[in-house]
Amino acid sequence: MTDAQRSDVVIGVDLGGTKTAGAVVDLDGQVLTRTAVPTPAAGGAAALLDAVAALVTDLAGSVNALVRGVGIGTAGVVDVPSGRIVAATDILPGWAGTAVPAGLRARVPALGAMPVHVQNDVDAHAAGEVWLGAAAGLDTVLLIAVGTGVGGAVVRHGQVLRGAHRMSGDVAHMPTPGAEGLRCACGRLGHLEALASGPSLHRYYLASGGDPHSPDTRDVVARAQAGEETAIRAVRTAATALGRAMAGAAAVLDPDAVIITGGMAGAGALWWQTMESTFRGELAEPLAQLPVRRAQLADGAILGAARGAWDQVKET
Repeated sequence: MTDAQRSDVVIGVDLGGTKTAGAVVDLDGQVLTRTAVPTPAAGGAAALLDAVAALVTDLAGSVNALVRGVGIGTAGVVDVPSGRIVAATDILPGWAGTAVPAGLRARVPALGAMPVHVQNDVDAHAAGEVWLGAAAGLDTVLLIAVGTGVGGAVVRHGQVLRGAHRMSGDVAHMPTPGAEGLRCACGRLGHLEALASGPSLHRYYLASGGDPHSPDTRDVVARAQAGEETAIRAVRTAATALGRAMAGAAAVLDPDAVIITGGMAGAGALWWQTMESTFRGELAEPLAQLPVRRAQLADGAILGAARGAWDQVKET
């Protein structure tokens, strides 16, 4: 394959539990056009592949440029060399076992033999932040995503570490004080995600005697900001659990920075200050000044997915 030209593009896709977003991205990481569709999660693997195929087709037809590859960031544990989904939670039922590149090529014959790179969505976000965002120029980075679930990724020497079992950085399943008896999305008890994710915060609030009419996590955060004690306790409990887990991971990795992304990163001062003060209170002295930064890229997972496609184009 010839070297990539400045006018060539790839398509980056972020496949989430509720929304699938994609963009056409050039060699410098500039987004030329983007689109998003609801994720047909309940429809299983076939419906998910249909949605991604339609999105890729629409994006490819929206630009007058040579599409050189497709990169996909998806929820689930991914075998990156093959693009197969090794494991997935009930957020995407039936997704485990799917060979994504083959399924996408069957639906979009125009892809031919061009690269289709598939990786975990949090790994993709980390790759995006290292390329163009809050982690640019750093050697070792721990990125933690906190929203509907909890996820993590580790970058070393500019490359996302996958791990022997493709689980490197996945802090969601760290045993966590305070989460005993709470069920994680993986099915086990006592993991960080069961206490620190957005939906878990809401469940904790309700279980603690909060207003049963509270509809969601956003409402609990608003109640905490208004001074409601039960809501304040719920927000602090979730943020404290995250801060402790971050400190444990930082002690193992000794990163240049910890990057926080996901919906809970915007949960307000109480959440952020509790998380960071707990984190710093647990660190050994040599790590005391370790930076904690907010992610900078709204399209981080899309850009990281695109970067994966570009890297594969260059290797082909």
